[in-house]
Amino acid sequence: MAARGAGKSYARALHDLARERNQVDVVGRELQLLVQEIAASPQLAEFFGRPWVPATAKKKTAVEIATRLGVSQLTRDFVGLVAGQGRAAEMADIAAAYRDLVDESQGRVRARVRTAVRLTPGEREQLEQRLGRALGGKHVMVEEVVDDTLLGGFVAEIGTYIVDGSLDGQLARMRDRLARG
Repeated sequence: MAARGAGKSYARALHDLARERNQVDVVGRELQLLVQEIAASPQLAEFFGRPWVPATAKKKTAVEIATRLGVSQLTRDFVGLVAGQGRAAEMADIAAAYRDLVDESQGRVRARVRTAVRLTPGEREQLEQRLGRALGGKHVMVEEVVDDTLLGGFVAEIGTYIVDGSLDGQLARMRDRLARG
């Protein structure tokens, strides 16, 4: 998931600070924890999305949540800053952009893979290796989703790169070839 403008800027600034303090992984886990906490409460998500709620109230609430979750000082300060700037509703985008920066710095990419049936650990590993070779040796992390609409095979999405190894895709390509003669 790619974040837009300001979300990327906030994520990059946090990533730089976390790298300086050797807290990159900790901050990433804490951001996900905060995003899950906000997403679990529709009232909380709505509160942060209301433009008429003062930024100071959003900041206070965000810092209270971070404190209750026991996150690091860096993450708590960052969440307070983001909420104080009226950007708390964008926390999920910021967290996704942060995760993308961490992945990029560690030479890995995430592939969203839709499959007809759940992959076995061996199939998953083999798919990660093949996709990694196709992407110039990057380490691929498969995020699998079982899609009941697929007849068989898989569809992998890595950013804008799509690998269609599904039975549906193969049948469509065969139909196109037959139609062209």
